Amino acid sequence: MIMPRKKATAAETAATETKAPAKRSSSKTSKAASETKPKTSRRSRKGPDVRVLFASSEVAPFAASGGLADVAGSLPVYLNRSNCDVRVILPLYSSISKDWRDKMRFITYCYVSLSWRSAYCGIFELKDRGVTYYFIDNEQYFKRSSLYGEYDDGERFAFFSKAVIEALCRIDFEPDIIHCNDWQTAMIPVYLREYRWVGKLAAVKTLFTIHNIQFQGQYDPYILGDIFGLPESDLTLMKWDGCLNLMKAAIELSDKVNTVSPTYASEILDPWYSFGLDPLLKGLQFKLCGILNGIDFDTWNPETDPAIAANYTADDQEGKLACKRDVLNEFGLDDDGRPLAVMIARLTEQKGVDLLAPIMDEVIKNGIQVAILGTGDAKYEQIFTDIAARYPGSCSARIAYNTSLSKRMYAGADIFLMPSKTEPCGLAQMQAMRYGTIPVVRKTGGLSDSVRDCGDGEGWGFTFQNYEAWDLYNAMIRAKDLYYDWDSWKEVRTRAMRCDMSWSRSAESYKFLYLEMKNMV
Repeated sequence: MIMPRKKATAAETAATETKAPAKRSSSKTSKAASETKPKTSRRSRKGPDVRVLFASSEVAPFAASGGLADVAGSLPVYLNRSNCDVRVILPLYSSISKDWRDKMRFITYCYVSLSWRSAYCGIFELKDRGVTYYFIDNEQYFKRSSLYGEYDDGERFAFFSKAVIEALCRIDFEPDIIHCNDWQTAMIPVYLREYRWVGKLAAVKTLFTIHNIQFQGQYDPYILGDIFGLPESDLTLMKWDGCLNLMKAAIELSDKVNTVSPTYASEILDPWYSFGLDPLLKGLQFKLCGILNGIDFDTWNPETDPAIAANYTADDQEGKLACKRDVLNEFGLDDDGRPLAVMIARLTEQKGVDLLAPIMDEVIKNGIQVAILGTGDAKYEQIFTDIAARYPGSCSARIAYNTSLSKRMYAGADIFLMPSKTEPCGLAQMQAMRYGTIPVVRKTGGLSDSVRDCGDGEGWGFTFQNYEAWDLYNAMIRAKDLYYDWDSWKEVRTRAMRCDMSWSRSAESYKFLYLEMKNMV
């Protein structure tokens, strides 16, 4: 559980960030997630404390489709501020803007062998915000209309994974660790076995981060040789539940495996959350841990954000009222003093919209205004559109994806709804808290680790456990009741704004994990 910002010892901070929940926890997992961390050394004149190549299929601000890009775009920046040398490698997608391409420097090229194919691999370099980025160029694989969802995604990211290793053989960088992220880079530990004879790769360690266990990279075993270029003897390594499973292979081969929150590290040992991988993970708990993600406090800052109607701070919250009026006006809602609850999400059942839809009538009748922003399943798009039509002035639904509007909503709302069925980490609740909007969340994954119920007089949100619509309703009514106790509401809001959800905190935990891995025999 993350506490509001205060002076704390390093040991207290480490214990807070890696604490696993009591529910369904495993003693082995908890031990891995909370073992004593070595002290971070002072900045050394001899060089960085640890060198890491961070491999990701998407990185903000170059190419993004979800939370992985935010992690890959922010975490290395903060790690490098603490005497690490973390460099990032990603595909050179055609969607990357010309402004960024003009800043890139061509390094070299090679050819990557993948089964019977020999594919061109260009290597480019760009430096920004204290981080060196490497881009893998191949127009056949990366000149596409979208990052994912292509018929040959398996082949595309197998190429990328092997190209990462080939690039390492050619660039002037010798990492201690290769940090792989999700199934798109899961083949790196697999292909790395072929390169252990290369001096700089002989002892390199691998960390595999699971951002969302639902997407595992599953394919027909028939393509093991033709697409992935692997011998039949690797079928046992690659196969799980009748399919080739790239994530399974990475979990098995990597030196350490982590998830993006401590609670999620425990949850994926449960069949309800694991999408079939719980037997494997239970057997490998000794190398599993969880580190909560963070947000960029420079980007998400109500004191300086130019996108919102008025700026404000935890000490001076006067501007938040102007932000609320801006959102009410944008959505055509009545400005009559009722609490405003917002939901900014994909409209899918994973995000809990199936809990919100059946209670909307009662929520509105009990004096809570609701504004919804997002796209998703046509069924729920229509349901919320119809509800908004029935309650003009009290409910509005904007079926769209709009980043600038979402920031205004974070700043202008009173309550932020995030009743997810599963949530590996979640960033939206942290962004809402940064802007003083009180989260109502289900206790799962990173939501459980980042939001503490204010019923104890010290928390900064409202939580519920069971995945039931009326449990969400009761949490919303509790929030509404506290809203009218203005002094108490303002205290909760202040605690939310002062919570340290920054990447600096997460980077410290990742650095400790890197140093532990670097010293592994």
